[in-house]
Amino acid sequence: MKIMLVAAEASGDALGAGLARALRARRPDLALVGVGGPKMAAEGIVSPFDIAELSVLGWIEGLRAYGRVKARVADTVAFAVRERPEAVVLIDSWGFTIRVAKAIRAVLPDVRLIKYVGPQVWASRPGRAKTLAGAVDHLLALYAFDAPWFEKEGLPTTVVGSQALHVDMSGADPARFRAARGVAADAPLLLVLPGSRPSEIRLMTPVYEAAVARLKAERPGLAVAVVAAGTVAEDVAARVAAWPFRAHLVSEADKYSAMKAATVALATSGTVSTELALAGAPMVIGYRFQPLSYAIMKPFFTGKYATLFNHAADAEIARELIQKDATPERFAAEVGRLLDDPAARADQAARQTAALDLMGREGRDPSEIAAEAVLAVTTAGSRA
Repeated sequence: MKIMLVAAEASGDALGAGLARALRARRPDLALVGVGGPKMAAEGIVSPFDIAELSVLGWIEGLRAYGRVKARVADTVAFAVRERPEAVVLIDSWGFTIRVAKAIRAVLPDVRLIKYVGPQVWASRPGRAKTLAGAVDHLLALYAFDAPWFEKEGLPTTVVGSQALHVDMSGADPARFRAARGVAADAPLLLVLPGSRPSEIRLMTPVYEAAVARLKAERPGLAVAVVAAGTVAEDVAARVAAWPFRAHLVSEADKYSAMKAATVALATSGTVSTELALAGAPMVIGYRFQPLSYAIMKPFFTGKYATLFNHAADAEIARELIQKDATPERFAAEVGRLLDDPAARADQAARQTAALDLMGREGRDPSEIAAEAVLAVTTAGSRA
């Protein structure tokens, strides 16, 4: 049996690697091929091209990258035609993977198509649920609140849970993290997480710099650390080096220790919010799009919250400052409120943890559930 995995971004690459390990544990004879990044490559899945160029977000950015994306869709479909897998698992990255799904269906109609991570239709563009139902055979959803949107369109769905809820932080050492950087155990520490996409770094880092400058002017003893995600590490390092105040740069390897050591976190919206909540760090969430992209996209936003645990709890547990609200003044005010109020920090951390329970924190490893579903769909026979 041969299964093809397709991931177009770093987060999808990590999911693909976990799925590959779980599949091989169940079927050592299984042949795995696909498109992915370094983590999937470490599992023996060598991509026919570099997926880094596909990491785009927003309408305008997408339009600029359209020709590049279209070419990579064609490359992916040609790869599928050459490899002839029994099933293709399309991981996250809606814009890219939905095009791949439709194109593969046209040329290989008997191949089982499985989507791993559905579009967040609870937040925007609910019509995508119907689009996906017409393009693939099965969905592996991350959360229970995802499933009804797709099942009502006739798409069989398995809730596997989010890998972000199962991060192993047992090796995190907040005391060592602070000591290695000369930050006293009782000193306030602000952890800044500007994002993992180039556009996020470009748009958010200057705003965070200005916000932190305000915070430090009012609190000279405030220590600051900035996480440099692997995909944008050089860009983040160069920007932080130019800040007029000291900020400790944090690598991916020390990220969880930093999260547990933080008094408060200031983070760009994304999976990292779930990781911070697992670490017990109260946070403020921000995001900015290119203005024109936001103007085009705003009418499609239907959800109340951008942060997953806020959505699960149906409450703004972590303050969200999006677009026009994402200003240095607002960030400084909200972060400052948490820094100055231990009771508010403790209350927010507890509410974040309770929301994670609603999201399925105590469930089985998502990769194992996903692997079982993929094998079941693949071996169920030809498409009806």
